[in-house]
Amino acid sequence: MSNETKNENDEQAEAGGADVPVRFDTKIVVLLRDDLETWQRLNVTAFLVSGLGTALPEVVGEPYQDADGTPYLPMFRQPVLVFEGGKEVVTTAHERAVRRGLPTAVFTSDLFGTGHDRANRAAVAAVGKDQLDLVGIAVHGPRNSVDKVLKGARMHR
Repeated sequence: MSNETKNENDEQAEAGGADVPVRFDTKIVVLLRDDLETWQRLNVTAFLVSGLGTALPEVVGEPYQDADGTPYLPMFRQPVLVFEGGKEVVTTAHERAVRRGLPTAVFTSDLFGTGHDRANRAAVAAVGKDQLDLVGIAVHGPRNSVDKVLKGARMHR
């Protein structure tokens, strides 16, 4: 999202309150393989979006605070949309995202058998990008580009 759009959205929200709809120039999406167990879908989603927040600080908002002054961590400034599709859909979306140069996080089936970050990275590094057994990806980018990456996927049910 451009700085100009960010500023406009912030000003709209401040002027009209929290209920003013905001249209973002970018999308944050997670695409999951449709054959995962529920616990796997949740685990994969959490891991994938953590990569976007650290690599793209502009997608993260300000910290939260309740009425009692208790501080909370910041979250994404915009919604995260979750999609699903078969193995071929995820593989094709990954290829499109990489080809377009969009920031992408990957989760492979091998990561279900590892126990820590170093082992996760080693499992991904051991396989070429075209041979990764992807169970999920997260992508951030301009709305139109992300829509093209997701062609064939459906909203998660």
